[in-house]
Amino acid sequence: MFAAALSHMYGAEVPAYTTLVQVSAEVNADHVASHPNDERLGSLERVTAERHGAIRVGTPHELAQVAGLFSAFGMYPVGYYDLRTAASPVPVVSTAFRPTESDELARNPFRVFTSMLATADARFFDADLRTRVERFLGSRALFDPELITAARAIAADGGCAREVAEGFVARAVAAFALSREPIDRTWYDELSQVSAVAADIAGVTTTHINHLTPRVLDIDELYRRMSGRGITMIDSIQGPPRVHGPAVLLRQTSFRALAEPRLFADEHGHVSEGSLRVRFGEVEARGVALTRKGRELYDRAVAAPDPGVVWHQHFPATDAEFAEQGLAYYRGGNPTEPVVYEDFLPASAAGIFRSNLDADAHVGHASDNSEYSPDWLSGAVGTDLLDPYDLYQKAAS
Repeated sequence: MFAAALSHMYGAEVPAYTTLVQVSAEVNADHVASHPNDERLGSLERVTAERHGAIRVGTPHELAQVAGLFSAFGMYPVGYYDLRTAASPVPVVSTAFRPTESDELARNPFRVFTSMLATADARFFDADLRTRVERFLGSRALFDPELITAARAIAADGGCAREVAEGFVARAVAAFALSREPIDRTWYDELSQVSAVAADIAGVTTTHINHLTPRVLDIDELYRRMSGRGITMIDSIQGPPRVHGPAVLLRQTSFRALAEPRLFADEHGHVSEGSLRVRFGEVEARGVALTRKGRELYDRAVAAPDPGVVWHQHFPATDAEFAEQGLAYYRGGNPTEPVVYEDFLPASAAGIFRSNLDADAHVGHASDNSEYSPDWLSGAVGTDLLDPYDLYQKAAS
């Protein structure tokens, strides 16, 4: 209910998203018709309904509120992603909230990649700017405290009545609607000099959905069909190359962020119309989850100038060989029942961000004395970050 309502709202805000969803559904139906075995990575019903959202917050307090909100939906923080270390650095650290049980993922395949602004990293924020950013973030309230209290009560009770759920979902969705409140142009522009992502997080008084990603079974065909409809896609598909053999991990692409009308206020309080390009239409294709051993091979392969050329120097050509060599997870060790990769790739996430921005983040020469780490983020969230490898091993056993 939550994912569907968010999708409806986002489609109204970003009309090209509705086209993306329609084309994704068409590609999925056509693909299954000619490749029926590909439903082993998820039924057509599941894949077509699947969504991955992305939101951005500014402080540990806001992140903890997000954790409380998503706990009502049985979504828990899985993994740690530091996009500051990517080839195109983004000043955020992230986790993903999602269901953790296989049957829940099959019924409700919804994830929200959640990034928090890394204000303590002096390479992006000097002492003066950090103080002003944190003061600004501390003065805003992204979520109604009563909404978060209700969410935690639902989580503690293990659910709620349908009529309660309907009202709760409506309020949760409204918290992520795009605000029409005028933006302080001077402040937003100053933060944009650091990073467009920093401006999107700390240059406004609200949060919003940045993208709401459908899943597709043939992302290359989706890319062709979207381009054929005159929609400008980013230059490439992020993640593993297209190869003959088992699909692994995650491939992603998107249409270019569109200029959306927004209101701006100048230093004299005069309001005028303008536009921002911060939201885009991402789409993804998912493969089998790799073990730690398989992930080491993957990292070596994608480090090559042309990963597609060297792929088969690292990976075998069949699921049976993947299973035999302990490279990927399969239910009961059966190579016809792959465990779907449910998480994200930091390099791909940063690549999608970069492809939709006009400039890279400004990274200074100061030392990074911040203490961001999985343990730090776990403390900020207020609960343990779950290890995705443990979840895949459980699903496979």
